[in-house]
Amino acid sequence: MTPTLAGKTLFITGATRGIGKAIALRAARDGANIAVVGKTATPHPRLPDTVFSTCDDLAAAGGHALALVGDVRSEEQMQAAVDATVREFGSIDVLVNNASAISLTGTVDTPMKRFDLMHSVNLRGTFLCSQLCIPHLAKSDNPHILTLSPPPVLRPEWFAPHLAYTLSKYGMSLCTLGLAEELRTFGIAVNSLWPKTLIATSAVENLLGGATAIARARHPNIVAEAAHHVLTTSRLAVTGKFLIDEEVLRENGITDFGPYSVDPSVAPELDLFVEE
Repeated sequence: MTPTLAGKTLFITGATRGIGKAIALRAARDGANIAVVGKTATPHPRLPDTVFSTCDDLAAAGGHALALVGDVRSEEQMQAAVDATVREFGSIDVLVNNASAISLTGTVDTPMKRFDLMHSVNLRGTFLCSQLCIPHLAKSDNPHILTLSPPPVLRPEWFAPHLAYTLSKYGMSLCTLGLAEELRTFGIAVNSLWPKTLIATSAVENLLGGATAIARARHPNIVAEAAHHVLTTSRLAVTGKFLIDEEVLRENGITDFGPYSVDPSVAPELDLFVEE
């Protein structure tokens, strides 16, 4: 039987676009229920989609979607989003902590306002959404928390160029490390997933090199396909892992990654926190 998310409810932060939306679309094709959590309620000149247009896309793909406009930094807004999801779908089976803020600046060039934003969205948002979803996940027959964060390897060269950002992303990874052990007795699988290469997202296009960087990237659906494999795996088989998308796909028999490349004639560029 082909593993499926049919009938499962996913609560995905930062689901309006990019990797979050790709994970949502992959689940929608199974017929899943998806809570689309994001801040974009009206069209933005530099950012594609809104929570509402994304929900339309998910419905067209075969899913059942709920638009939830909210900021992961707000305890009140996230509590309301979780409550609305449970009212609409009756449960939460999967939490995907995808929302993230980025600024690849050195210490002197990082305003504290930007430092606080990254830590509030990345670390605090991950902790908060996990905290709020745990009571509902504990009732699921195959609950998962999946966080988009890198393996927490203490390599100085991954800290020095952008210390504030790395601290915030590693904070997310430490949530995975701690929650996996804490929630083991509840039967909740907790893992992190990270792309091996650049992924074609708005952040890469707007902040990390524009069209040139996009040409060296892969489409977000490579991460989504890897996430699907993780989320359809038994909670007893995988927890406390720091997974790389390409490695997950290889383990599941997928070895041709050319179709995922934006420009197949260009070798994809390794991500910031990955080595060959």
